[in-house]
Order: sequence, then C-alpha cells, then structure tokens
Amino acid sequence: MRAATTSRAVPLATLLRLGRVSNLPTVWTNVVAATAIAGGDPLGPGSALALVAMTLFYVGGMYLNDAFDRGIDARERPGRPIPAGEIAASSVFGIGFGLLGGGLVLMALRSPAALAWGLALCAAIVLYDLHHKGNPFSPLVMSLCRLLVYAGAAAAAVGSVPAAVWIAAVAMAAHVVGLTYAAKQESLNRVERLWPLAILALPLAVGAWQVFGHWWVAAFWPALAAADWLAVAMLRRRASPDAVPSAVAALIAGIALVDALMVAPVSLAAAALCVCGYAATRLAQRIVPGT
Repeated sequence: MRAATTSRAVPLATLLRLGRVSNLPTVWTNVVAATAIAGGDPLGPGSALALVAMTLFYVGGMYLNDAFDRGIDARERPGRPIPAGEIAASSVFGIGFGLLGGGLVLMALRSPAALAWGLALCAAIVLYDLHHKGNPFSPLVMSLCRLLVYAGAAAAAVGSVPAAVWIAAVAMAAHVVGLTYAAKQESLNRVERLWPLAILALPLAVGAWQVFGHWWVAAFWPALAAADWLAVAMLRRRASPDAVPSAVAALIAGIALVDALMVAPVSLAAAALCVCGYAATRLAQRIVPGT
C-alpha cells in the first residue's frame, strides 16, 4: 500500500469518489418521502435540517467504509483511493467521524428525539463499516441504516415517527437488503442464487396494496418494477465483467423509486421529486461511481 503524502492536496475527484456522492439524491428522496408521509413539509426547516444531517451521515459513513476496509482493498481493490496512495487513512478517518459529528450537532439543534435517532443511525453506520466483510447479517445492518434515515427525518420534521412512516421504512429496508445482498456476491451465474433477491418484491407489494385506495399510485409502480427487473436480469445474464456493480448501482438508484411509490398516496409532488432523484442519481453515477 502506498502512503499518501500529507503535503499534496487531495484531488476533488478523490473526495467525491470516497463519499460515493452520486448516490446522495437517494438520501434526499428518503428525507422528502419520510417527511411527507409523517405529515410534515418537505420544504420546511425541519426537513432541510434533516436533509443536511443525513447528507453528512451518508458521506461520513462512506468515508469510514473505505477507511476500515483499507487492508482488504489493498488486496482486492488496489485502485481505491487509500491503497492507491491518493489520501492517507488517518485523513479519511478524521473526515468520516467529523461528518458524523456534524450531523449529530444538526439533529441536536432540532430536538432530543431527532438526536436520539441520529445517534442510532451513527451506531448502525459504524457497526456496518466495522464488520460487513464476510458477515451474513450485513445486509440487515445496511437496511437498518436506511430505515433509521426515515425515522430520523420524520422525527426532525414532526417530532415523532408515525406508523405510516414505519411501514414505508420497512419497505425501503427490504429493498436495501436485496441490493446489499447483490453487492456482496462475487458470482451470480446460477439462477438459484438469485432467490434472496425476491425480497425486492416487498415494496412492490406495499405499493400494490396502496393502489386500492389511491389509484394514481399505479403510475409509479411500473417504474420500480421495471428498474428491479432490469437489474435482476443483468445479474442473471452476467453478460459483462461489470454486471454486478452496474446492477447494484441501478438498485441503489431504485431507492428513489421506492420513495416515490411510498409517498405517492400522500403527495404527488413529493413523489415527482423522488422520481427526479432517481434520474439525478443515474446521471451522477456516470461521473462518480456509485459503488
């Protein structure tokens, strides 16, 4: 592993890559959806504060992921910024924990409840980063992180986490379990190994149930179904060496479509914003890798 020199400025591209910033629109759509479902104003001060805090939590978690994985990356992915010598591990640790701390300060400014959910989210983030390699339960821990984004955003917006938010958060968590499982696979060249991805159908089932009372939800259901189907088909065919990361990036962007489907019954405007978040994520992933 090459050591990064402290005298050399770290390129902006390296910092953006470490933070997987192309996926940030999916964090923002989480906040928009959770706030609207909770009955809050997605454009209000509570939502704005939560959006900034969740951004800091996400980017900080991504930095810590690379910092804790630096040894494994040196063997398996030497092109990652730390083993490639683009930045020192100590700097990545400092930035990562600093961003988590900044997010907690913002949540504390909102309310004790928001701070409590922020602390729970930080604990889940660090737990995942510390022990996700070779851990069969890591998809559950990652899904817990997104569930806690929903809870924290709702608490920041309205001071509590209504039951409707929990339903949407569980649906979101199911999607994240599926995409995290896909990300952990070294080879998915046998159909039977794809069966755990069936959990991706849970948000679709929730959305189908919502159509009965809110017919317009049907406009968002096919978008998520198509995105999931295309990603799973990519994993099944394995037509190119980058099939798995490409499919995972697509599933990550699909988080915004899950948000759109969950929030559509209460706010078409919020659902439309979430769809825009999907498009923004896919475009950004062309510039900064999402995985």
